[in-house]
Amino acid sequence: MVFSSLPFLFFFLPAFLILYYLFPGRAKNFVLLVFSLIFYAWGEPVYILLMLLSSFVDYLDGILQEKYGTTLFRKRLFLSVALLINFSLLAYFKYADFAVGIWNRLTPWDATLPGVALPVGISFYTFQTVSYSIDVYKGRVKVEHNYLSYLTYVSMFPQLIAGPIVRFSTVQEELHQRTVCESGFVRGMKRFLLGLLRKVLIANQIGALWDTIRVADGISVATAWLGLLCFTLQLYYDFSAYSDMAIGLGWMLGFHFPENFIYPLSATSITDFWHRWHVSLSTWFRDYVYIPLGGNRVGTAKHLRNMFAVWFLTGLWHGASWNFVLWGLYHGILLTLEKYVWGKGLAKLPKFLQHLYAIVIVVFGFGIFTFDDMAEMGQYFPQLIGLPGNALIGQELRWYAGNYLPFLLAAILLAFPVYPWFQKKLAGANAYRRNLYTTCGALLLIALFMVAVASLVRDTYNPFLYFRF
Repeated sequence: MVFSSLPFLFFFLPAFLILYYLFPGRAKNFVLLVFSLIFYAWGEPVYILLMLLSSFVDYLDGILQEKYGTTLFRKRLFLSVALLINFSLLAYFKYADFAVGIWNRLTPWDATLPGVALPVGISFYTFQTVSYSIDVYKGRVKVEHNYLSYLTYVSMFPQLIAGPIVRFSTVQEELHQRTVCESGFVRGMKRFLLGLLRKVLIANQIGALWDTIRVADGISVATAWLGLLCFTLQLYYDFSAYSDMAIGLGWMLGFHFPENFIYPLSATSITDFWHRWHVSLSTWFRDYVYIPLGGNRVGTAKHLRNMFAVWFLTGLWHGASWNFVLWGLYHGILLTLEKYVWGKGLAKLPKFLQHLYAIVIVVFGFGIFTFDDMAEMGQYFPQLIGLPGNALIGQELRWYAGNYLPFLLAAILLAFPVYPWFQKKLAGANAYRRNLYTTCGALLLIALFMVAVASLVRDTYNPFLYFRF
């Protein structure tokens, strides 16, 4: 089940909210837990057992560290066992086929591919449970003694499938005591609806254009670049909209999840981009891999090692395919060059050129990201420079632009902080104008919601890209 589906919007969510608001105090956690398990079981009931196992391992690890971790050796032993179990489960379910495929290519002894299905959300909830065990070991969080409360944290349906990666320290107090109020509900509902509109009315439409360009033959250079731009916009609006809906649902329930996207396509460098894109993942790797390895407080050689270790793992985290590894190393190389070669010179350029530099690199990088078939990548990428003999601008570009221009313009415009700018202007307006704009905004939101629902009823195209990860 996804947020942008009719069963979720008109059956699951209303039933959940009615019961959640009817039940008092701590009983709300019980309602949240039950509905979260139903949400996860909607598509893959058997993998609930895997999530329960993963959560219990780290819950037990916290108890063991507190009760029996009287020496550093014991605490490290308990932590090591928990990490081994969690990462072994992740490795088997996500990378077994990939590893066997490598073995078969490198050796004369062929092994049968396990054919393991990827459990939805395993990359996200594994990182959450692992962060809890490490934070307990480091003394950053208090040990949670109530397993049902801990399981509620892990399985919480707003962020279970695709994040943000919420650390236990962020919601520990709110699991036990939080404020659920009308203002939070209204604010959260608005954030949820804005995310839903971005997903259905922008991501889905731009994604349909990318799917068309991807399989077209003999496209021009401009159309090839337009295709990669479309995928970049689809991925951004698909994932950031999901994060918006998750954060909005959290506000409705009294939780405050971290921001995950901060207008990354307005970045002026690759360093700036990674301070804005999938923030919960990049900060996770920073805090649990990069800094423990020594970060940048080491010599140049070790710093390079640390950076490439992080970006190799970042790429691999996204999927069991070489294109994800290449994408991670691609960003690692560019971040290294910005750090040691051209970063200071880049900062002296006009902002427009800085942004152009960043967006070209990001869009090209997502071309690596999207093609898990190397042969398909090899066929598409030459078209970016006009090979074999393709035109710079073709007739097909006029058709694509003509049919999708409103969606493209909206996607590009809203990728910049236009909405915060408008809110700032609104705050400075007089009371009459504020009321007028607020009323018009509410009516527009309702009208667009009706359009989005009609689109969901009419169209079967409603992918969610991060289910792959």
